Amino acid sequence: MARSAAKSDLFDRDSDDSSRAYSAKDIEVLEGLEPVRRRPGMYIGGTDERALHHLAAEIIDNAMDEAVAGHASRIEIELQPGNILTVRDNGRGIPVDPHPKYKPKSALEIIMTTLHSGGKFQAGAYETSGGLHGVGASVVNALSEWLEVEVARDRNLWSQKYERGHPVTKLKELGAVHNRRGTTVRFKPDIKIFGPDAHFKPNRLYKTARSKAYLFGGVEIRWSCDPSLIHGSDTTPAEETLHFPGGLKDFLESTIGKATTVTPRPFSGRVESKEGKGIVEWAITWSPSIDPFMNSYCNTIPTPQGGTHDNGFRSSLARALRAHGELTNNRKAGQITADDVMAQAQAMLSVFIRDPQFQGQTKDKLSSPEAQRLVEGVIKDHFDHWLADSPVDANRLLGFTIEQAEERIRRRQEKEVSRQSATRKLRLPGKLADCASGTSEDTELFLVEGDSAGGSAKQARDRSTQAVLPLRGKILNVASAAAGKLAANQELADLIQALGCGTGERFREEDLRYDKIIIMTDADVDGAHIASLLVTFFYRELPKLIDKGHLYLAMPPLYRLSHGGKSVYARDDAHRDQLTKSEFKANAKIEISRFKGLGEMMPAQLKETTMKPGSRTLLKVVIADDDREDTDDLVERLMGKKPELRFQYIQEHAQFAKDIDV
Repeated sequence: MARSAAKSDLFDRDSDDSSRAYSAKDIEVLEGLEPVRRRPGMYIGGTDERALHHLAAEIIDNAMDEAVAGHASRIEIELQPGNILTVRDNGRGIPVDPHPKYKPKSALEIIMTTLHSGGKFQAGAYETSGGLHGVGASVVNALSEWLEVEVARDRNLWSQKYERGHPVTKLKELGAVHNRRGTTVRFKPDIKIFGPDAHFKPNRLYKTARSKAYLFGGVEIRWSCDPSLIHGSDTTPAEETLHFPGGLKDFLESTIGKATTVTPRPFSGRVESKEGKGIVEWAITWSPSIDPFMNSYCNTIPTPQGGTHDNGFRSSLARALRAHGELTNNRKAGQITADDVMAQAQAMLSVFIRDPQFQGQTKDKLSSPEAQRLVEGVIKDHFDHWLADSPVDANRLLGFTIEQAEERIRRRQEKEVSRQSATRKLRLPGKLADCASGTSEDTELFLVEGDSAGGSAKQARDRSTQAVLPLRGKILNVASAAAGKLAANQELADLIQALGCGTGERFREEDLRYDKIIIMTDADVDGAHIASLLVTFFYRELPKLIDKGHLYLAMPPLYRLSHGGKSVYARDDAHRDQLTKSEFKANAKIEISRFKGLGEMMPAQLKETTMKPGSRTLLKVVIADDDREDTDDLVERLMGKKPELRFQYIQEHAQFAKDIDV
């Protein structure tokens, strides 16, 4: 009863406090483009470099929509000093007449300043388009320091300028123009949103322009970049005209180069549905000498996470190969799956459909069911004919795919390291404390530094799904060590053995014994160093483990702030200062303790703050496909064998270092 009364008092007190602190005046209504500036992540996925380039993609996609609709044949993309990007097309031009519902504003101003406005909601203006939500241009406008639009339409030139989403000039008629039409958008991203160090990368924009030209052979894209923006080993051309009538087949051939393929000819084609359901274009080949990939697009929008069109493509290829096996009395063909077909494949797929549905505004994954039906219907029929046209190539591909299937089955049946054997071999002081689960689903392996942290982690873990592997001290830097040292290093050998999935080319995801690999080090400079060594190991020796989304970083607290019966945890100095102001009264005498390491934390504290799903924070380690070259270069400079490269990097970036922990 006493406990119930205490609860009642607590809730009554909170209710009284909240009623005084929270009222109608606290309800805020965001109007116009203010929601975009307050929460840019909802519209472009964040404020990092990838999000910055998403602005460019939105404007380029609008120009591509004009080209795909048959109204534009040329797009110009120009990158200028000062982080200024210009995109120009020779399409119809954005309408500039007064909008019938929002007079006297022009349609141009409505499009540039109003979310969910545009000409792509109905089928009349565009048969297919990449812009669907009517937020692309307005979001770019909202997140730009300034943006200028010029429209050449009906032999007249119009212009209007905006700053951070607001018009600063009226729509101006600049006079008559001849032999010119279309829309020009010139903008500079806002440093208040993206920071002063964010800049467009010429190589990234050039690759985007090049892929768009491949995706639609009816457009010519003229790329230009100020030479002063191209640095060092960057081979991006300052100027180039991009036009590829051959489409995805040319794109695939240029990507794989002279690699040896299983069949001498790729399976490629382009089909427009007779019922007007859409267009499917594809190109695929098989080469064990290069890494497999599957690049897919919808209405010229990249879909790096795949989606329904990917699923339709993969399943139809597998069904066609199994059917061919039945026709040739090859019983082994029945074991072929879509994964076997794609295991050593290099493929590109592009679909154009009406009103596609994506997951999120960044459009990384297509979710339209009709896309899968369209692709399956087209690919299955054409792949059947492709196989029948060349029995020699068909049998060679069938045999190759059956080998992939047999290898998959063999790996599944013969685990390199079973859970029981791994546990038995690692029964050493401070080594693997395994979980009880018999499968890898929802299991986690925590990599911790030292026996002290390992002891706390073992007490704090959920024994059914969480395993702990303590590592002694700073592990070997694999980026600078010789191969012999890597093979002889006991700590890394234990780690590889516990994972059970092999390394390098021998990596097999199905043999990975845990769903999540979590690096959990102290929240200080030593812990950061150990974490960087471990991430380097995974990047160099198990890159596919990162690609498949299995590697994470734990975020343990650095400080504990206590006053009375209240305790909160801060991950760094800035978070500590923030909590001091937000969680405690101004005159409170706060007891601040700094954790020297994870081993100093009580198991209950470690569990609640760092290990328990639902209350912890994990950072997922990801590498964007278009950032791999830069990542390779950075890892080599910072972790490689040449100290002069590290010294050079420190000299170049010392001015940006803040809050150095020494």
